[in-house]
Formats: sequence, structure tokens, C-alpha cells
Amino acid sequence: MTSNRHYELIARALHWLCENQQTQPSLDELASHIGLSPHYTQRLFQEWAGVTPKQFLKYLTKAQALERLRRGGTVLDTALSSGLSGPGRLHDLMITTQAITPGEAKRKGLGVEMSFGHGMTPFGEAMLAWTEKGVCFLGFCLEHGKEHSQSQLVHQWPDADLLEDTKQACSKLAEIFEVDQRKELKIWLRGSPFQLQVWEALLNIPAGTHCTYGQLATISGHVGASRATGSAVGRNPVSWLIPCHRVINSLGTLGGYRWGSNTKQAMIGFEASTASA
Repeated sequence: MTSNRHYELIARALHWLCENQQTQPSLDELASHIGLSPHYTQRLFQEWAGVTPKQFLKYLTKAQALERLRRGGTVLDTALSSGLSGPGRLHDLMITTQAITPGEAKRKGLGVEMSFGHGMTPFGEAMLAWTEKGVCFLGFCLEHGKEHSQSQLVHQWPDADLLEDTKQACSKLAEIFEVDQRKELKIWLRGSPFQLQVWEALLNIPAGTHCTYGQLATISGHVGASRATGSAVGRNPVSWLIPCHRVINSLGTLGGYRWGSNTKQAMIGFEASTASA
């Protein structure tokens, strides 16, 4: 099968998923529509689109659900009108794609058991915090000290039950900064819809490259909102994992950084050397 034929099939698949999002079609249904086996459809779709059909469908559903919630829809109405079976299914979807549920959006860690600890990284000592749902905080201590990073964690999750676990923190930090064999990490984020959109856009900036706050505002769908975007960047709770260090100001200089300009410069230099190795 030629590349042109592959392109045409996946284009048809993408359009069909967009048109039928509300019915939440299965892989088998998609495969039947384009005339391929489910296994080959999955492989071809991921090769050309970069995600699986299921992941693409979840993204479509997430975007529609968030838009309905922003317009004031109830959780139940939003779930049903987005093609989901009910609030429980919306809950699952949001944890998978946004790492936050509608019911958790206004909570600040109440009832959450959270472990934290300090360990060494290529950028000096860092503090990591996590729950059973994933990493929820990563901050650096070189320029402002341990107390500052811990106060930032408490500010983000003021009502969480914190338990120190230095050994596990060191182990997890070693995994995060293992360049040659990084494992997939779960990240659990708490933020406003606007912040989550900006953080998601940050993940699209390739290592070793940079953008301005204005460019990031455009990428995240908020043209002209440079100042608000900059504020969201500054509130990124998992620095390095969500690469806010890749954003510079419009004059081409580094700009500010939550964990200090020297740490930001070290990260940029580290990525540049790794990319050219």
C-alpha cells in the first residue's frame, strides 16, 4: 500500500472520528469504515497521526467537555452531551487527559495523601511530591533553598496530608533524569482550564528550542493573552517535566524563572548539549 493511500485512509479516519465523536466509536467500527483490520488500523493511525485512535477520540471529547463546562453546563449534562455514559465516565476521562476531575477543580488537596522528598538532579537539589495518581510537584532548590520549594508545594496543595519519603524521592528523581532510558511517568496536575491549556501547549515545544510568551499564547489558543500566559507558565507545578524553561521573553533574553535564572540557564544548556550529542 503506497504512502499516498495511507495518507488518504488516515485522513478519512480522522474526519470520521470527528463526525462521530458523540457515539464514541470503537476501533473495530473505525477499521470497518476504512476497510482495514483493527490491528492494521491501529498501527497505521499511530504512525501517521502520532497517537492512537482512542487517544485522538479522548482529546476530541475532552475539548468538547471543557467547552461545555466553561459555558456553564452541569456535570451530568456535559457528560451526556459529550457522548459519555454519565458523570462517572467524565471523571475517568478527565483524570486520563487533564489529570483533574470536575469535582476536584476547586479543591486544594483536602483528603489527599501526598509523599514528598528531596534529592539530587543535574540542576542541584530538587523537591519532588507525588500521590498514587502521579507526580504533582517538582521544584528546584539551588538558588532559593529547600524552604522556598516546600512553601510552594504547600501553597499549591494547602490541605494535603504530607509525608516525607526521601528514599523514594531520590529513586523517582533518578528515573526522571535518566536520559537514556526514561520510563513513562504519570503527572497529576491541579490548575484552572486556562493553566492546563498553557501547560499542555508547553509540552509541544521540542527540546532545544524556545518560544516567546506571545507565541505560547497563540499555541495554547489564547492569542494576545501574553501576560496571563506568562502567569500560567510561572505557576507550572512540575518544572522540567512540563518545560516552562523553554519560554523566553520577546527580546530574546531568558526572562524570569520560578526557580532562578541560573537554574533556567543550566536547563537550556543541558538540553542543547544533549540534543547535539
